Amino acid sequence: MNDELTTGQLIALIIPLVLVQLGLIAFALNDLIKRERVKGENKWLWGILIIFFSIIGPIIYLLLGREEE
Repeated sequence: MNDELTTGQLIALIIPLVLVQLGLIAFALNDLIKRERVKGENKWLWGILIIFFSIIGPIIYLLLGREEE
């Protein structure tokens, strides 16, 4: 049995991950823009974290960075 993935199988695995990543980034950035206050009072720093740390950045922001309004 061949254990190697074909190109089609690899693409089928990667596309959902990319869509989840882009969705998380879009949701977190939208929330960041609309929110007046964030923890640490530095929206730019949170924006950089969201964009450059792919899946984990938006999750950290959504769990720790938002302040209740």
